[in-house]
Amino acid sequence: MSSTQPGQQRLPAPRRAATTSGASRVGEYLRARRDVTQPEDVGLPREANRRVSGLRREEVAALAGISAEYYLRLEQGRDHQPSEQVIVCLGRALGLDEHALTHLRRLARPAVRAARPTRPAADDPAVQRLLARRNDVPAFVVDDRMDVVAGTALAAALSPSMRSGANRLLRMFTVVDRTTYPEWHRRAAEMVAVFRMRADLEDPRTQEIVGRLSIRDPEFAAMWARHDVHVYTSGTCFEHVEPFGVLEFEWEGLVIPGREGLTLNTLYAPAGSRGAAVLAYMVEAPPRSIDPATPAVGVA
Repeated sequence: MSSTQPGQQRLPAPRRAATTSGASRVGEYLRARRDVTQPEDVGLPREANRRVSGLRREEVAALAGISAEYYLRLEQGRDHQPSEQVIVCLGRALGLDEHALTHLRRLARPAVRAARPTRPAADDPAVQRLLARRNDVPAFVVDDRMDVVAGTALAAALSPSMRSGANRLLRMFTVVDRTTYPEWHRRAAEMVAVFRMRADLEDPRTQEIVGRLSIRDPEFAAMWARHDVHVYTSGTCFEHVEPFGVLEFEWEGLVIPGREGLTLNTLYAPAGSRGAAVLAYMVEAPPRSIDPATPAVGVA
């Protein structure tokens, strides 16, 4: 079972969308995945009078080859450091893909994260060099909170969501992106899954973003409660570009070596598309003036 194929009919009622202490993260994750995993997903029959939303604890324990008592301790956070063998067996029992299994390992054995650099990413010579090589295309750098920390002039001119200070996840849950994106619910759920995979749940900024969206947006709260995780390195995105309307682009993401949490995202448009024509026009024409005092959509 892919961990990033949420169906609205399976969304559980969110228990608690805010982050929790490290000792209970393994249990919280197991409970969330058990809630959304259906019997048929893991080869079990569905009884006609079945009342639980997902799998029973006893079923997960049996599929994983561990005792029900031990599994209960894991869910309750009383044993939050399972062995590698147990992690693999739990992944098989819950149908976790490779990214979800990596996430479970990270929860069970949290690593000490390196201190964040004090110098702003926009002033980092490595980041400046990467952007300078892409000054004729929309390109921007995001950190692991999906905050835009630097970008090319063309990216900033194309959309407020690519200007320094914008947050891509907050933007996704605005009216603008809800009306811009086809299949918005699926794409928003994918972005939430990427955010959880990248996020440091102990980071105050991460907690601020999750808390704000959880309070104001029930759909985000339900998506966050699923604990989906995924990694994307390319795909399609849609931007509302004034005065041209909604344009579709292809994008590629590059993790910047030696710069923990920073990813360079570059947008392209297929030859002959409206997006390509707009980009060609914007490269030839003087960039639209951007008032630095104007806040970007989704800015904290």
